[in-house]
Amino acid sequence: MPVVRMELAYDGTDFHGFARQPGLRTVQGALEEALHHVVHVPVTTTAAGRTDAGVHARGQVVSFLIPGGFDQERLLRSLNGMLAPRIAVKDVSEAPDEFDARFSAHWRAYRYHILNSSFGDPLRRAFSWHVPEPLDMEAMNSAAAHLIGEHDFAAFCRKKAGNSTVRRVLESRWHRSDDLVVFSVRASSFCHQMVRSLVGLMADVGRGRRAPEETVSVLAGGDRQRAGQLAPPHGLILWEVGYES
Repeated sequence: MPVVRMELAYDGTDFHGFARQPGLRTVQGALEEALHHVVHVPVTTTAAGRTDAGVHARGQVVSFLIPGGFDQERLLRSLNGMLAPRIAVKDVSEAPDEFDARFSAHWRAYRYHILNSSFGDPLRRAFSWHVPEPLDMEAMNSAAAHLIGEHDFAAFCRKKAGNSTVRRVLESRWHRSDDLVVFSVRASSFCHQMVRSLVGLMADVGRGRRAPEETVSVLAGGDRQRAGQLAPPHGLILWEVGYES
């Protein structure tokens, strides 16, 4: 059976996350139901990253086995017809036999959007966190720089028994475009709620409530309570997943 690689984008607003859950509407559940309808056999997908409820994706990657051959254009057209408008299949291709969307990934990149203006914007509220206070970009980037490298992110993760919280961050920076403040972060992998927790702390740094240097002591302490607030899910987007060429 050929291995299929698929790239997805989705609006996570009305989904209970990516991973299938009995009785709940999830991205994986909707995708596998549509695949079953098209290929007439049950299909189990593997994702590069399991996004939480309300989190969006621009470049989610999934892989799965499909019996026999398949028509890429027909599969793409059929799935988009069934999954629109909340889910879009951007690309479908046959992958090498050893390809796995999760374990073959070299890195994942997320972006978090903060709408930094006096008043909210109804047209952007589903994809950004409204923070009305002025944000100090220099201080936020100073805090973000401390995250680069390999660290134990226990203070910024929802812990799961038996799972390591050590991660290697490759990129961590903020930039502003008019009233939109964007955090770009790339790492080998992320633990549960890590990005939202990092954003919550750095938003407090930007508002002058905490010093940038606190990032170092919070990392070293490993205490989840010291990290502070968790940024809301709707500002977070799984942006891209990197694989070997």
